[in-house]
Amino acid sequence: MDASIRANCRKVVCIGRNFADHISELKNARPKQPFFFLKPPSSILLPGSGPILRPQGVTLHYEVELGLVIGKTIRDLDPKDHQAALDAIDSYVLTVDMTARNIQAEAKSKGLPWSIAKGFDTFLPISERIAKHRIPDPHDVFLKLFVGDELRQADSTDLMLFRIPRQLADISRVMTLEPGDLVLTGTPKGVGEVKVGEVMKCEIEVAGELIEESTIVIEVQDRKGRFIVEET
Repeated sequence: MDASIRANCRKVVCIGRNFADHISELKNARPKQPFFFLKPPSSILLPGSGPILRPQGVTLHYEVELGLVIGKTIRDLDPKDHQAALDAIDSYVLTVDMTARNIQAEAKSKGLPWSIAKGFDTFLPISERIAKHRIPDPHDVFLKLFVGDELRQADSTDLMLFRIPRQLADISRVMTLEPGDLVLTGTPKGVGEVKVGEVMKCEIEVAGELIEESTIVIEVQDRKGRFIVEET
């Protein structure tokens, strides 16, 4: 377990609505430019650190994504400078952006922020660090997510609407990306609910071969605490 990923991460920036079929399945509008939001570093769940904890009353959804571990300070990156963008990546991780979908839907319907829906502890399971040479082209990676034995998500990062240089350029003109920060590059179609007691397995294939260090196997359990979804 590489605890330095969480220890060195000051922010997690997530690109939303970056796969056309995922936009359609959630009935969202297609963005004209990269759309991003934040998750707190406290939501990171390192490999072997325990289950995902579902708060009381939450409808819990999974979203598998390729994560970038930033290795250089990036500010006002030129979106046309593809090499600079790729050079700024230190390594990769596979991630699952867990979402309290019912909380998010209610917040969106009221025009309110939905940080709560994304920010609970354990809501960002990540894999072991994947060395950069293991993924020669981050736009040619096949993502898979199973719930039990059922394959729920399976698509290539080649389907991204906005490529990584554009993502990093748009983020960095708003906020400086620093070494250790994580950028989640978007999820393909197939998102859905995972229930308490179910086990998810996620993995990456490159050129048809499994990247072993990308594998995440994790169970969902109930969270004991003071948070509960209030009746509306």
